[in-house]
Amino acid sequence: MKRIFLAGAIIGTVFPLTFLALFLIANGVDGSAFLSQLFQNHVSTFFAMDVMVSALVLWVFVFVEGRRRGMGNLWIYVLCTVLVGVSLALPLFLFMREDKLRAHDSGGTLLPDR
Repeated sequence: MKRIFLAGAIIGTVFPLTFLALFLIANGVDGSAFLSQLFQNHVSTFFAMDVMVSALVLWVFVFVEGRRRGMGNLWIYVLCTVLVGVSLALPLFLFMREDKLRAHDSGGTLLPDR
């Protein structure tokens, strides 16, 4: 599973940033144009709201599950969400969480990735 989560984090970084780069090439750093296009119609607003709610739920999950598993630097996943999106933060968190789960399942001895 770790490899799948890592692949998801890589894909979840490259795809969104590709489209952000295209926007920046066309518009420069224009926050007004960004928000205008993000909320341009009901469909784009639907997707924006879906991602924003998902991000908030992800942050709750990261802090609850991360603390439960003894993971540190949980703020990194919030930063990943803000800079790229849920498409990076969620698979990256799950990738890092796998080590904690495997260590727990093996009684403290880290099992090899399958």
